[in-house]
Amino acid sequence: MKQFGCRDDIMVYLMKKGLEPNHAFKIMETVRKGKALKDPEKWAEYVGIMKKHDVPDWYIKSCEKIKYMFPKAHAAAYVTNAFRIAWFKVHKPESYYTAFFSIRADEFDSDVMIHGKEKVLNKMREIDMQGNSATTKDKNMYAILEIVLEMYERGIKFLPIDLYKSHSTKFLMEEEGIRPPLNSIPGLGTVAAEGIQIAREEEKFMCIDDIQQRAKVGKSVIELLKNAGCLEGMTQSNQMSLFV
Repeated sequence: MKQFGCRDDIMVYLMKKGLEPNHAFKIMETVRKGKALKDPEKWAEYVGIMKKHDVPDWYIKSCEKIKYMFPKAHAAAYVTNAFRIAWFKVHKPESYYTAFFSIRADEFDSDVMIHGKEKVLNKMREIDMQGNSATTKDKNMYAILEIVLEMYERGIKFLPIDLYKSHSTKFLMEEEGIRPPLNSIPGLGTVAAEGIQIAREEEKFMCIDDIQQRAKVGKSVIELLKNAGCLEGMTQSNQMSLFV
């Protein structure tokens, strides 16, 4: 079955059987797109050409069953990319996990994942106990939890989410660990996170009211930031009271 490694193998095989390159190419294109049986008249013509060059029946029948085939260049690129990813995971784990979580930030729950291995394990047990009744969100989260657990087992930790140090959407690799972004706080969307980042880059926030006004976020976002520990030590307003 070596002839079916990828789409280019079909063309090479047919040319070795004596087909003209033009015919071999057209047959290959038809097969790799899964169109062998969608145009019976044209396919019958191709079958006739292949039989004239002693292409075996099993090969022709196999071509008719193919739905899609990768180009060889794409297959090679996937394999090469897989080796690169594996190298980073082994030799540069901080870089690997930072990139992985940034890509999967939408499914990252900081309430569960950044507070240590035990909390991660407890959530995994909870999802396991739910079985098929687990929500789609929890099922999707489970795969991320496995990666988070793996990271903890390798001695890498998460840093606290910080109003000034955390990026709006990307995980950041720092000397002490990996810092999650603002939008990894459950319920805090990307638009709000980006608004906070833009506002803080203009100047430091004077108070909580200043965050709301300049970042254009509501009270619900402020509560999420408070619960995540991002507003500790910050006053509600910068106005001084005249009365004691």
